[in-house]
Amino acid sequence: MNTIMENNKRLFGIVVTVAVLLMIPLLGMLFSDQVNWGVEDFVAAGILLLGTGLACEAVMRTVKTRQNRLILCGVILIALALIWIELAVGLFGTRFAGS
Repeated sequence: MNTIMENNKRLFGIVVTVAVLLMIPLLGMLFSDQVNWGVEDFVAAGILLLGTGLACEAVMRTVKTRQNRLILCGVILIALALIWIELAVGLFGTRFAGS
């Protein structure tokens, strides 16, 4: 059982990090009227953050060289940023744009 926990430390860290990041807008909603997230916003953010974390974890487990890991994780993070920006303000003007 100890080796199972050791193998999944990063996975546990990813889940905890996503939960903590989702607490930020939740707390913002409690203290300000400027933050107005609905359930669908939390679900979308959770899917994006968890998916990004799991994709980077898959890269870390399967790709052997450090340079390739950094490049692939960087591409994944850039994709997250572009999707997040599009959903928030409509960078590309798709029908999913938030503005």
